[in-house]
Amino acid sequence: MAFVKLSATERRRLSAFFTCLVLAALAWVFTTLSGTYNFTVKEVLSYKNAPQKRAFHSLQPDTVSTTMQGTGWQMLFSRMNNEDKAITVDLQTLENKDFVVLSSQLKQINDKKDFDEQIVGFNPDTLYFDFSNRAVKRIPVKLLSDINYQHQFSQSNDVFIRPSYVTLSGPANVIDNIKTWNTDSLMLDSVNETVRTRVNMQPAKEGNVSIYPKSVQVVLPVDEFTEKTISIPVKLINNLDYYKVKIFPVKVNVTFITSLNRFAEMDEDLFEASADLGLWRDHDYSTLPVKLTRIAAYCKIVKIEPQNIDFIVRK
Repeated sequence: MAFVKLSATERRRLSAFFTCLVLAALAWVFTTLSGTYNFTVKEVLSYKNAPQKRAFHSLQPDTVSTTMQGTGWQMLFSRMNNEDKAITVDLQTLENKDFVVLSSQLKQINDKKDFDEQIVGFNPDTLYFDFSNRAVKRIPVKLLSDINYQHQFSQSNDVFIRPSYVTLSGPANVIDNIKTWNTDSLMLDSVNETVRTRVNMQPAKEGNVSIYPKSVQVVLPVDEFTEKTISIPVKLINNLDYYKVKIFPVKVNVTFITSLNRFAEMDEDLFEASADLGLWRDHDYSTLPVKLTRIAAYCKIVKIEPQNIDFIVRK
């Protein structure tokens, strides 16, 4: 293949030509993107001033296509940004109407946007709503949590939530099926002391359901745990024929883990152990396994000694 050899002067001229070509292209792009254009952007609807006496349900999706007026740069960046933007719609007119015209709120919506990026139209422009009787209901709060504790520390008592109930307001056919309301997840790691914090409630998925309050106070009792052993009498059950039965031993030693704050108060009254005589009568057991039928709250059983007891039956 033959190569064209250029002189130094020709190379300078060619370099100048391509430089001018690139500069011209950049100038054209800059000029083009600096112009004003109309372009379409998807925006999420959020509502304010919902009617207090009428429960509503939107009959269209929660997004609308907005026609924006802005520069080519803004149009380019809006194409690059995939996140849906939000506009707030005032529902005050639903007190006596079944629809909201977005274009009638165009000025107040644009007042909250950048001056160089303004909405000029909506699709759809009119939002329609279905209405039903509005109901109010109090339901218990359910705490969602994912908590990891330091070694030998754990929850030592019931979680305290204030308020323990929240008030829902919305269509009766919707809130009648709701039994509890979840908080956001409380996620903690290496916990070694009582936790006192405020946790937000999960927002309502339906735009026509409101919840109050939006957050609750949570107290999670945490304490260090240690082992303790106590003797517990064994109760004989299922002696249906009223045999005279002697058991050996009459008490078993139960070793468990409990919090330091409750260590002193842990006694045999908080536990109950039993042995089932029906296992001998129906299955010819020679010894009876011991089971704990009542255990103090927030205790973890380590072992029972002995696990089986001997017995003598006198008919």
